[in-house]
Amino acid sequence: MTQSILSHERAYGAHPTVQVLTDRCAGCQECVIRCPTGALSMETLRWVASADDDLCVGCRQCERTCPFSAIVVEGPMLVEPRIEPEPVHPARLLGDISEIRSGFAGWPEALAEAERCLQCPDPTCVRGCPAHNDIPGFIASVRARDLEGAHEILRRTSTLPDVCSRVCNQAAQCEGACSWSLAGGVAVSIGRLERFIVDNLEVAPPTRSSEANGLSVAIIGSGPAGAGAAWDLFEAGAMVTVYEKDATPGGLCVWGIPDFTLREELATRPWRQLSRAGLDLRCGTEIGPDDIDGLLFTHDAVIVANGAGVPLRLPVPGADLDGVVDATTFLQGARAALEFGGDQQGFRSSLGLASDDDSRTPNVLVLGAGNTAMDVARTARRLGMNATCIDWLDERFALARPDELEEARHEGVEVCFSRTLTALRGEGRVARAELARTTQDRADRRPKVLSENPEGREVDLVVMAMGYRLDPAFTDVLPGTPVRKESHGVADRRWTASGILANHNAVGQLALGREVGLWAATLPVSDRLWVVGDALTGPATVVEAMAQGRRAAAAVLDARPARPSRQDREQWSGPRRVLVCYESVGGKTARAAEAIADGYSAQGVVARVLPIARVGAAELAATDMVVVGSWVEGFVVAGVGPAKGMRAWLADLPRLGGKPVGIFCTYGVSPKDTLGEMRRSFQERGAVVVAQAAFGPKELDAKAGVFGPRAFGEELALQIMTNEATYVPVE
Repeated sequence: MTQSILSHERAYGAHPTVQVLTDRCAGCQECVIRCPTGALSMETLRWVASADDDLCVGCRQCERTCPFSAIVVEGPMLVEPRIEPEPVHPARLLGDISEIRSGFAGWPEALAEAERCLQCPDPTCVRGCPAHNDIPGFIASVRARDLEGAHEILRRTSTLPDVCSRVCNQAAQCEGACSWSLAGGVAVSIGRLERFIVDNLEVAPPTRSSEANGLSVAIIGSGPAGAGAAWDLFEAGAMVTVYEKDATPGGLCVWGIPDFTLREELATRPWRQLSRAGLDLRCGTEIGPDDIDGLLFTHDAVIVANGAGVPLRLPVPGADLDGVVDATTFLQGARAALEFGGDQQGFRSSLGLASDDDSRTPNVLVLGAGNTAMDVARTARRLGMNATCIDWLDERFALARPDELEEARHEGVEVCFSRTLTALRGEGRVARAELARTTQDRADRRPKVLSENPEGREVDLVVMAMGYRLDPAFTDVLPGTPVRKESHGVADRRWTASGILANHNAVGQLALGREVGLWAATLPVSDRLWVVGDALTGPATVVEAMAQGRRAAAAVLDARPARPSRQDREQWSGPRRVLVCYESVGGKTARAAEAIADGYSAQGVVARVLPIARVGAAELAATDMVVVGSWVEGFVVAGVGPAKGMRAWLADLPRLGGKPVGIFCTYGVSPKDTLGEMRRSFQERGAVVVAQAAFGPKELDAKAGVFGPRAFGEELALQIMTNEATYVPVE
């Protein structure tokens, strides 16, 4: 980094400066802890931050992380230019499916790019990555020329590094959350460094352990979510059966992403390795919603990872004309046509297009300008067609990868933003599209359609490539899906302190929203049934789906579910885990929670006690039963109920998928319907309330020989051990 700083000083004759506003500085040391270059320290006499400009590189982490806005950084960022290999554009596009995006040419380029990484103490890039890859760790291994070490770091969090490094929208994830990017500069090329690792050292096959011997898990779907779950479960020693409706495993990575972006060899790599190691992969086997109960009878757990495969169609006049198809139909047919020896003429004919010897080139209109639409349009160009993409979004808020959009335009795709389709015309077959202009001011607002100056276009084929939705037949049997990836309330201190959310950063907000989906994947939607990937949250990214699959696999291994017919069911019972959590102000409810936990302990059950402020999806997933207590707030005459903090916590609960719950409250005069309100909240989220109790002054008096919290805990502990759910002490 020193050489980098010197070269920039020679080139620009400038250096960043740091001003600490001492009247605002509270001495919290957030900036000191997170500065990657040691440019900040504490003045011991005044206990305020102090900056050494000579060590500052202008990354602005101190500005973003200071909770009191006490630091101002001015001047340039001292970092070398990003190493950016040029795309490999084919000399003749027609029929060429060779990979477009190139990796680093060799060690010199990779090392130069790795040196740009600041090795941040609190790396925001890790939060931006849905899989939470240890990005500074594998980059440090690249710097040390240790590819095996880099591989080992990657395999801790990713089963698809070769795929993700090629198809991830890094600008909206890890690279968008890079410190240089957050400062308004150019991010480290994290995706290409990851690709360099896996391109130069093949991903190792799975290794088996005996951790989960006897556990049987069915996985529906072999896309990235299924791959993530299957890999981890198989390595743990579980018996894994994967059901895939297509003849080739890989899901969207195979049929939905063209070879010029992701070679099929890479998309199917994990399934080849798993199959060779002994995993039971059943392709050509379609599983419907009515088959899930049967799978639950023959397997200990079922993970639904069937994706979101129903194409969206725009309901406009003429949408039912011949020559209007969805992206799936087009991409699947085009893949076969572009393979070696494929029948391109037959594919064109199946779409009703003119033959190759016709002098007129077919015009294809693609609805949408996201990644799927780009794939369709660029594939059409390789089949000798003119391709135009339209999208009603403003280009500033485009959904496609920036590099993919640039590549498409270079290949002759016309991309028109702020346009929407209003009607299709034709006699039996589509011949003309009517378009309207749109306007959009903000990314979080829908575009407005303008009625003036409509536009007409002659078209031979229309491909609806606006994305996919969940199969309604599955959502009916998977309660609580789809999960909205929206974070409510105040973000966790670890997120706000990192600086990734500073200035309402869009990449940070997306990353925080993804956490909702990741934690939802750890909780079953019903007994022994998990849902992951697009089937859980709707269309998402490959890496996000893979990460959710791994979260579900870890939850299955942690819960060790057992189907009722298993002869060895008892061997999986182990010490039952109970979480006793509470909202308390005066301390009575907290003491009641401790007494309930003591009652569990007396029966040999492992009990953990936490305030609800420290209980999130992770804690809920890692327990077999939850006991929740609140104090009664309000006045008997005006109305009483659970404490305000408890109500807010209940409102933010994820789906609990049949988890048993006990509830209690402490009161001074009367609990009224406090327990009823709590019970209804849990039932709305799929929990089963097995017991409830209200403790007044007499019950809370340890000297009184009446029913109290400890007895409640003992009774619930007996319920767990006998699988009974009938004890309801107080209504």
